[in-house]
Amino acid sequence: MSGPRRVAVLGSTGSIGTQALDVVRAAPDRLRVSALGAMRSVRLLAEQAAQVRPEAVAIGEERLARELEGLVPRGTEVLAGPGALEELAGSGAADVVLNAVVGFAGLPVTVAALRAGRRLALANKESLVAGAPVVQAARKTPGAEIVPVDSEHCAIHQCIGATSSARAGDGRPLPPPSVRRLVVTASGGPFRGRTRRELASVTVEEALAHPTWKMGPKITIDSSTLMNKGLEVIEAHELFGVELDRVEVVVHPQSVVHSMVEWRDGATVAQLSLPDMRLPIGYALSWPERLDVPFGTIDWSKLSRLEFSMPDLETFSCLRLAYDAGRAGGCAPAWLNAANEVAVAAFLEGRIGWLAIADVVAEVLEEIEQTTLLEVDDVLAADAAARRSAEKAVGRRDGP
Repeated sequence: MSGPRRVAVLGSTGSIGTQALDVVRAAPDRLRVSALGAMRSVRLLAEQAAQVRPEAVAIGEERLARELEGLVPRGTEVLAGPGALEELAGSGAADVVLNAVVGFAGLPVTVAALRAGRRLALANKESLVAGAPVVQAARKTPGAEIVPVDSEHCAIHQCIGATSSARAGDGRPLPPPSVRRLVVTASGGPFRGRTRRELASVTVEEALAHPTWKMGPKITIDSSTLMNKGLEVIEAHELFGVELDRVEVVVHPQSVVHSMVEWRDGATVAQLSLPDMRLPIGYALSWPERLDVPFGTIDWSKLSRLEFSMPDLETFSCLRLAYDAGRAGGCAPAWLNAANEVAVAAFLEGRIGWLAIADVVAEVLEEIEQTTLLEVDDVLAADAAARRSAEKAVGRRDGP
């Protein structure tokens, strides 16, 4: 390919999106932003457009279209409305689509990019978890491929690619039969080592105080409950085709080892770097090549220890619930994800306590209406049914 690789950053105003723009600015000879998209942060989106001069921008809320048109550089195409980001993902505006949209709302972007035969740099785990059957079908489109942005799955991608010559039809590294298990690391979040009794009255502020990563509020709360790891276990299963029970979680508070691949001969291969999301973002945008700009470089004179322990599934029961939903398959992961999004929102709004997040999810999983997921609309229907169930479960609680 001649010239820099064209990148569409969808969800550009969030944490992953803004860091992606940092990566592109650091490698202007290799990467160029050709499109930007956000759900509603119109002012920041316009500022980004003024800086990187994309051919097109998209805003999810149609009422903001006129304001955005008046702020972006002249000649910039403006798309607006509920399907705007999806339309941009499926257009020819980019060689790589970075899906950094937060939560389940990212599903149409994921499917549109893959059905258009694009490289998808996936930072939106919820779309793959909730819509796995639909996403996997779209993944078979000629030219379509997923390179994960989550640091854990990016680490597994790197470990397998560095130690195996097996490749899928789209060129991605495949785990050969000699892989015994995938080991996903978890920082443990702000409540590592605490008991259920100690967590009965934690505040939103305490739950948002992540010890090693700077992330948005939803994913930070997911990290505190270990639901984030549960979703990542299902995502690893779907991305790499490894059975769910061969994907394990290990707590590693330093967040230096991002994940590991264990082989049947006893060898374990790990990817290490300091916590910096720009490294996996750059990897996903440039793969199979690597950028020349270092992110997360380790100073071995200062790294004193690496600790590992097993997760407490009694206190952090969201992880156990995710395994249960993953084993059930079908639309169960969609119900899991929807119930969690509703419960986390309720916690952030002060409607329920931190422990009640898992309780709400557990109640909803007891009410699953199994349906077949063939199209995005099927996933949307399952998501809506789960959200109705979750809102009722939240309503049965009087408060924190």
